[in-house]
Amino acid sequence: MAHDPATRRSDGEPVPAAGVGWRLLKSRDFGCLFAGQAISQIGDGINRVALLWFVYELTGSALKTTVIGLLQTLPPLVLGPLIGVYLDRWPKKRVMVWVDLIRTLMVMLIPLSYALGVLTIDRLYLLVFLTAIFSTVFGPALASAVPLIVSRGQLTAANALLQSTANIGVLVGPAVSGLGIALIGAQNVLYVNAGTFFISAICLLPIRVRKVTPAAAHEGLQGSLVRDLRDLSIGFRFVFVQHPMVSMLMYTAALYTLGMSAFAFLLPVVAKQILRIGPVELGWLWSGLGVGMLASSCWLAWVQQGNLRDRFRIIAGSLAVGGAAVCGLSLFKSLPLSAALVILIGGSTALFMPVVWTVLQELTPQPLLGRVFTMFSTGGMAAAMAGMSGFGWAADAVSPVASLIGVGLFLLGASALAAHFSLRCGPTGAGSPVPSRVRIGMPTVAARQA
Repeated sequence: MAHDPATRRSDGEPVPAAGVGWRLLKSRDFGCLFAGQAISQIGDGINRVALLWFVYELTGSALKTTVIGLLQTLPPLVLGPLIGVYLDRWPKKRVMVWVDLIRTLMVMLIPLSYALGVLTIDRLYLLVFLTAIFSTVFGPALASAVPLIVSRGQLTAANALLQSTANIGVLVGPAVSGLGIALIGAQNVLYVNAGTFFISAICLLPIRVRKVTPAAAHEGLQGSLVRDLRDLSIGFRFVFVQHPMVSMLMYTAALYTLGMSAFAFLLPVVAKQILRIGPVELGWLWSGLGVGMLASSCWLAWVQQGNLRDRFRIIAGSLAVGGAAVCGLSLFKSLPLSAALVILIGGSTALFMPVVWTVLQELTPQPLLGRVFTMFSTGGMAAAMAGMSGFGWAADAVSPVASLIGVGLFLLGASALAAHFSLRCGPTGAGSPVPSRVRIGMPTVAARQA
């Protein structure tokens, strides 16, 4: 059936009708991917509250609590770009399966070590760090695999649905974790988290992913190093030289991540020092964040895709609302009102990453996706490290109120950059063109693999 010209985007691609994105859940490939991610994200939500609550109760320090977040950001920060080089050469499905299996083992070691009486805070930090090294690979592999599973016109819906799995995890996981902490202790809920990684690996097995066939490897150590550096420089040139739109997205994402990562890790401090509540109420508060994010993700999967200007106008407005809500959270001590603000914060900030992922997937050649997404991960983790350490210090040295206001101001800054970006997209929503030729030394997308 022919598409009406009015339903086409500026790049000539037909705009899917509203609601079409939800049909992805009925497909074998994306349905299995969605199911595995939903289960894994619920486990992460359970793990997040238990781990942070345990460390904060043990140390009584917001800064030491954020050490968990810092350890989770170090591997992407240090290893991200190089990982991207190899990720562009490896089959994405195989990488994701192995990473999930390794994370199953690493997370299970935490409660096992506690049961044996050999777990200390230093060893707990070490296990968190090792798990983070393998987790560094999974996110970019997943984002790189999405264009190899769904069509171009389904990218925004697919990304929104995948983000909704994280929202489901935030909604369900913390509430379950809060009850688990109260009933059986924080350490025991980690067994569940380990099991969810294993289930995720099982769900990935039946997925069919189109593979990118790498070029023949150079022989010898010197040739390999030269090839790695060459491929790494190609990725840097694409992001920072050849495509201003991509670099603008990175700067906006850095401001967004700086604020939101700090906000997430400051929630236990807000719960204890501002709202004066316990772990069960904290779990429900964190679930409120997931309610807002899930609602926004579902809406984004339903609506038609607009042009770039429309997308970034929505982002600018939503981040402005989110920044104002974070500032407002510092002013009230009422739990119901704070819960409403947290829901608003989740809903207003959840529109950002699916749109960014979609734009990157559309603009980036397939054999460069791993490098581009790991560079974004590295930039985001650098911003997260600065945000968590800076705002964690501010919460201890100044006050949690001052720290929250600072987070809100950074979200407002990201809103201003998104608004500026929308103006650069042009009246038709078209951004800067994809370079006509990118020398990547890697050929093409092959047939779908089982």
